[in-house]
Amino acid sequence: MKRVRRRRSSVWDCFEQVGNFVRCMRCDATLKYCGGATSSMMNHMSRHHPSSSTAPPPPPLLLDEDEKPVICAEEDSSASSDIMQVAVMSPNVNANQQPERDYGERKRLKRSSVWDIFIKVDDEVHCTMCDTKLKYRSSTTSMMYHIKNKHPDTMPNDGVSLATHAEVTELITRMIEKDMLPVTMVTGDGFRELLAYTVHSYKMPSAGDITRLIEGHFHEKVEELVVQLGRVEKVALTADFWTALPFQRYITVFCSFITEDWQGKSAVLQTHKLSSDSHVTTDGVTEMLLSTVQTWGIAGKVTACVHNSTQDVLPANARTRVTWDYAACFATTLQLAVSDGLSEDLTRIIVAAGKLVKHFGHSLLASEALEQKQVQMCLPQHKLVQSSKARWDTICDMFERLLEQRWAIKAVLSDRTITNRQEAQTLEIEDDCWQIIENFTPVLATLKWATTVISAETEVSISNIYPITFSLIQTHLVPKENDVDQVSEFKLKVQKSLRNHMEVDSNDLASKPALIASMLDPRHKHLSFLTPTGRLAAKVKLHELVSKLDVITTTVGPKDEQQETLITPDISQVAMPSQVRSDTKNTMMLLLGDNYSSSYATDSEAQVDYYLRDIAPSLDINPLDWWRVNGPRFPKLATLARHYLCVPGVSLPSLLSETGQTFATMRTRLSPEHVDMMIFVNRNV
Repeated sequence: MKRVRRRRSSVWDCFEQVGNFVRCMRCDATLKYCGGATSSMMNHMSRHHPSSSTAPPPPPLLLDEDEKPVICAEEDSSASSDIMQVAVMSPNVNANQQPERDYGERKRLKRSSVWDIFIKVDDEVHCTMCDTKLKYRSSTTSMMYHIKNKHPDTMPNDGVSLATHAEVTELITRMIEKDMLPVTMVTGDGFRELLAYTVHSYKMPSAGDITRLIEGHFHEKVEELVVQLGRVEKVALTADFWTALPFQRYITVFCSFITEDWQGKSAVLQTHKLSSDSHVTTDGVTEMLLSTVQTWGIAGKVTACVHNSTQDVLPANARTRVTWDYAACFATTLQLAVSDGLSEDLTRIIVAAGKLVKHFGHSLLASEALEQKQVQMCLPQHKLVQSSKARWDTICDMFERLLEQRWAIKAVLSDRTITNRQEAQTLEIEDDCWQIIENFTPVLATLKWATTVISAETEVSISNIYPITFSLIQTHLVPKENDVDQVSEFKLKVQKSLRNHMEVDSNDLASKPALIASMLDPRHKHLSFLTPTGRLAAKVKLHELVSKLDVITTTVGPKDEQQETLITPDISQVAMPSQVRSDTKNTMMLLLGDNYSSSYATDSEAQVDYYLRDIAPSLDINPLDWWRVNGPRFPKLATLARHYLCVPGVSLPSLLSETGQTFATMRTRLSPEHVDMMIFVNRNV
């Protein structure tokens, strides 16, 4: 018998099949096509195109075989009532292309989008936006009605689901946090036009909505950091003084610590707004630091505080209230030393060099001519570098580039078709000045390397300060026979300034946190840069710290101390075997204890002596890696190493890196009401 051909549904007059999907030819909406069922297409036409003259009639009570709804096995049955409408296809996509792969890789929506707003608790559902509680009876109708009336901004529109809306809003929030942008940027017309073009039917949240989301991230990170700080024994503070526009001063308090597995960590604690006056009182700064310590519950845990203020941040009347030591930022100290060393002649040369670089930066004719001369002379095709008044190390960069391109610059200045005589006379640097630049640049480069090493964010830096300082004073800043007078004078002035600021001749040098850290760094523990008297004083100080640690451990944790002390067991209470053992080794261990031969593990003084006599590792190792392996050999010293090696050498890590400079620039544009929160969520990743 000949089979009767099945009747084709009229809904196909408005839809066309594309792989496992069907596309509406009126609005380009794409629906899942599963097993030959046309119910979703009919529902789409009745909802979105009810007035269409070509719309198919309502489905009859008895559907044809090819129109029977089929339930896909992998879909959630609770979501079967929801229309599986995917994001609208781009009008640029060719209908003849096969998009099965793109759509197949797309994660399928297996539940209603209302569950991005609601959470189920027992037989109730709770709205995460307003804490409203509704009864749940296996239907999402009441939840959708609540969202429509109370939170209309989050309703899906034209194929954009609630999940998509929430994801876009979250991405905007993250962008503002990462780039430290003003929250008010979401109200800008240009930004709204961009979102309207790229995300269809997306309603931009208000600045208040974004602020509330950032506050949520802020509180989450606060809770995480509180838990972290509760697990560490000691932390170090960093007080970074900085200025925003317009002339608003702040102090950002960082903390750094070493975890149990010897990982160095750092985090922002708080940013305080300082008085707009030119003079900031030390009492006020001390109160801010004490307040921050109390707020975060780290009172008694602070080893030292590093600051970049040129003034003493600890007044005499506050020394009894502050339990930590203070240390100056090494980068700031070196900045002051370089400023002290610049004479009038060197300053005049720096100004002249900057004027020359500025000319090539502003004159297109001169810049193009310089590029041609570089090619003709086989010189590197590099642009000249302009120095910055805020960073002395850029003077070194400017001089190095000028020396590299010296003869190409001279050729351009001597070409009258490019540079007239009057300009050339004004810009030309004399030969004796070039000689000073050539002699002066290596000295600046050495000082720059020192700052770069101390400013490394991922390495222990505090222990390198005094070895580098003494190396500069005793070697690199000693005048040489071939030095010109201006450079010799600069070396002597910088050398004197470093001696004063770093207090290298002080009788109390052994008590400085940086020198204690040098002793606890296995690379520098020999302290070869000090005199024999200085090394003896440092060793005595280390013994003193270990003894104090013994007292604290005995007072606070007697149980832990009992585990470390030498215990001789009472043999009268030990069950001896019926047959006397012949193993002398086991008998001696029973009588004298397992730790008898390891005196350095129990005797604090012996620990220090064994540690100092141990072979020093090479300079390229990370001291934290060394302590991770050797900490069990010297448990007391390992505890002190955690206390002191966490102290940073500079107030802002990665000061000379591109990332550090970008952060320092971005924070200046924050508004005072959001500066604390924004810096916290940006730095605490």
